[in-house]
Amino acid sequence: MNYDPKEIIKYTALLEELETSQKLINLGFGEIQNLSLNNSFHFLPFQLLSQGFERFMKSYICLAFENINGRYPDFNYLKNLGHNLESLLEEILNNYFYKFDRPQYLEDETFLKQNQELKELLFIISEFGKKSRYYNFDLITESKQKPLNTKELWNKFENKYLFKDEKLLNKLFSNETEHEVFYKLNSIIIIIFEKFISALSRQFIFDCLGGKAKQMSVSSFFDFGMLYEKDFGNKDYRKMTTRYNQAPRKVHKRTLVDELERKLNPNFKSKKILKSDYDGDWPFYADEVVIECRNQHWCVITIEGHDYALNGSAKGRYKLENPQDGGMVMMDKNFSAFIDLARKL
Repeated sequence: MNYDPKEIIKYTALLEELETSQKLINLGFGEIQNLSLNNSFHFLPFQLLSQGFERFMKSYICLAFENINGRYPDFNYLKNLGHNLESLLEEILNNYFYKFDRPQYLEDETFLKQNQELKELLFIISEFGKKSRYYNFDLITESKQKPLNTKELWNKFENKYLFKDEKLLNKLFSNETEHEVFYKLNSIIIIIFEKFISALSRQFIFDCLGGKAKQMSVSSFFDFGMLYEKDFGNKDYRKMTTRYNQAPRKVHKRTLVDELERKLNPNFKSKKILKSDYDGDWPFYADEVVIECRNQHWCVITIEGHDYALNGSAKGRYKLENPQDGGMVMMDKNFSAFIDLARKL
């Protein structure tokens, strides 16, 4: 590393940009996962991701440029790149994406170049960052150049999935299952964005962009670079957001009285289920759970010593969170099979 004071300042500034973009992206993903029937505040995740993606890709370009030319790009080069996320990605793919004859790199390149859903979502986020964040003011002031309604575009993207999946659509009309619709739609979008960020992050951590980029990735994008197909959609980013952390968690810590009732009450039927014994896609972070059906009606699940509501009836009676709202279920997983198992008890 060059120890010229100016170079140290530039290095530190780039490191700060990468760390900032990583935090913005994580928070943006968390706010996407927070979207629900009761929270349609799309402005926040759009704002976080438009800033996070732009800063990340511009940092990528600066480091790749320096690795090739021995110096960072000048002001005009970076300014001329603009704020269009699709154009920034195209600049990376055309000039700074290093290819190896290995399946993962080929998959990454194919996804970044050809995935139409990624292009559609980047367009929405990009349009918001450039113009649409002032959409309402443009309407109020009768601006001649009205921007696109990015929230409307986002809803259209989601509806493509919703209306081609009749089973998912039907869940929207039940208080017991409506939350599953939002988890599924949000998860589809998170997976696309995770693939996008992880493909670019692998260029950092596997030394494609030089030693400086590899060093910087340790404190920022290393975890993204280590995401592979089996990992996409599993992380609960909500835990980083203020909205999630400040919401009261409606869970019940079990007591000795609860355990005695589970054993002695003939109307309480329960069963322990281990991940190792389960024949299906295990949805929980914990490796074992206990399902319980009370009076043939109220279905509850115990995870790590706390009770959660499996069905809407139990949620209403006991004022409990379902396990997904409580952060106990992987975000891309469905736990409805455990409701059926509990009812069969």
